[in-house]
Amino acid sequence: MSDICSKNHDLAERLLSRFLRYAKTYSESSSQKADSGIMPSTPQQKEMASLLNAELCGLGLKNVTTTADCYTYAFLEASAGREKDEPFCLIAHIDTSEETSGKNVQPVVHKNYDGSVIQLKNSVVHDPASDKELAAAAKQRETIITSDGTTLLGADDKAGVAEIVTAVEYLVKNPQIPHGAIEILFSPDEETGHGMDRVPLELLKSKYAYTVDGGTMGELETECFNAYKSTVSFTGKPKHTGTARPDMVNAVTMACTFLSYLPKNEVPEATDGRQGFYAPMSIEGSMEDAKVVLFLRDFSQEGMEERKRTVEMAASLVERSCGGHVSVEHTLQYKNMHDVMQKNPAVVERLVKAYRNCGMEPVFPPIRGGTDGSRLSEMGIPTPNIFTGGHNFHSRYEWASLEQMVKATEVLVELASNK
Repeated sequence: MSDICSKNHDLAERLLSRFLRYAKTYSESSSQKADSGIMPSTPQQKEMASLLNAELCGLGLKNVTTTADCYTYAFLEASAGREKDEPFCLIAHIDTSEETSGKNVQPVVHKNYDGSVIQLKNSVVHDPASDKELAAAAKQRETIITSDGTTLLGADDKAGVAEIVTAVEYLVKNPQIPHGAIEILFSPDEETGHGMDRVPLELLKSKYAYTVDGGTMGELETECFNAYKSTVSFTGKPKHTGTARPDMVNAVTMACTFLSYLPKNEVPEATDGRQGFYAPMSIEGSMEDAKVVLFLRDFSQEGMEERKRTVEMAASLVERSCGGHVSVEHTLQYKNMHDVMQKNPAVVERLVKAYRNCGMEPVFPPIRGGTDGSRLSEMGIPTPNIFTGGHNFHSRYEWASLEQMVKATEVLVELASNK
C-alpha cells in the first residue's frame, strides 16, 4: 500500500485545509495555571476539544467523548476480519506553547517553494541559507506553511492532530483497507508538562501507543531527556537603601548571583545532540523574596543527579556569600522512555515497518525535550514518537511542509493496516 496517500491529491488538500483551520483555532496553554492544578489551564483549549469532538462524531467514530479535564477520546472499530488485532492508540496534543503568542494565527501557504527568502511581519525572515531543513524542502519544491510573523504557527502539535484525523478519515472512507481497532486521544496542556496528569486510562484498551508530535520527516523517536523543574527561592533582609549598610540582604541580588554560579556552557543555546543543560525559565521577586525556576535536562539519570547537586551547591554558596536563606525544590517532570522501549521492541519494530513500507528508512535522534509519550511510557504504555513535518517549534520562525505532513499521514494509515 506504499504511497497510496502521497499520490492522493484530495487527501493532501483535505489535510492542508484541516491544518489551517486548526492552526487558526486559539488553544494556547498556561504553565502558571497548570502548575496550580487547573486543567485545562486555559478555556480556549475547551473550544479546540469541542471542535475535534464534533469532527470525530461526524466521521462516525464510536465512544467519542471529551472529559471534564479536556481529553478527547474516540474509537475506530476494526474492519471485518481484523477484530482480533491488538488495538493501539494515536495521541497528539491540542495546546500550543505560551513562549510565543498563538492568538490570531494567520497561516501563509507558500506553494512549490523555490528557496527564495521569505519575509514576514515583525522582521521575521525564513532564509534557507541558515535553515538546512528549509533548503532541503526547497529542493523538492515542497509546499511550505508559515505564520504571518506575528505569532507562532502551531504545527506543534496541530500538524499531528490534523494528520491523525486525516488518516482516520481516510480509513473510514476507504473500507477496502483492512485495519485493526484504533483509539484516538487528544490531550490538553502538553506544553506545560501536565499533559498526562489526568489522562483517562480507564478509557484506553490499548497496551501501546504512538504520539504524533515530532519534527523532520523520517525521524522516529524512542529516547528523550530526563526532566526536572528546580524552584529556587531566596529570602533576603530588606532595608531602606539609604541606610542599608552593613546588614541588608537583597534577594534579587541573591537570585542573580545564583544564576552566575551555573555552568555558562551548559545552557540550551550552547548545547545540542546528547548534551544536557540548565535552562533558567523565569526570575522574579523583590528585595525580600525572589524566585528562579530552572529546567534541568539530561539523558542519563546519573547526569541528572549531578545537575541537581550542582543547583544545590550553587544555592548553598549564595547563602554563605550573600547571607539570607535559599531553598531548593526539585520536581520530576518526565523520564527518559528509552528503557521502556528496549523492553518492548515490537512496538518500535511495527513502526519501523510502516516507515519502510512508505519508502523511508527511519532515523533515531534523541528528543531534546519530552512528549506525552514520555509520561505514558512511565505509566506502562510504551509510546514512541512519529514525525509531523513541523520545524522551528515555539517561535515565529515555525514552519511546516505539506508533503512531509502527507507522509506522516501515510505512515499512520500503513501502521493501521499492517500486522
